[in-house]
Amino acid sequence: MAYATEIRAQKAGFAGFFEGLKVRFARQMLIRETVKELNALTSRELADLGLHRSQITGIAIAAANERFGAL
Repeated sequence: MAYATEIRAQKAGFAGFFEGLKVRFARQMLIRETVKELNALTSRELADLGLHRSQITGIAIAAANERFGAL
């Protein structure tokens, strides 16, 4: 059976360091914005979406992982 893997090349030196910081910052900002927007919804609106307040942080992290890849 064949497996597909994604291998990302890392930049070396300061360029790689700052690129990593940039990605981590963007990922964290996406998580914060997603949590903020979902917390603004009422419990009824969340229920209409099939969500519970206890799931908000996990959903935000999953969205960031989907966009930027897991850390």
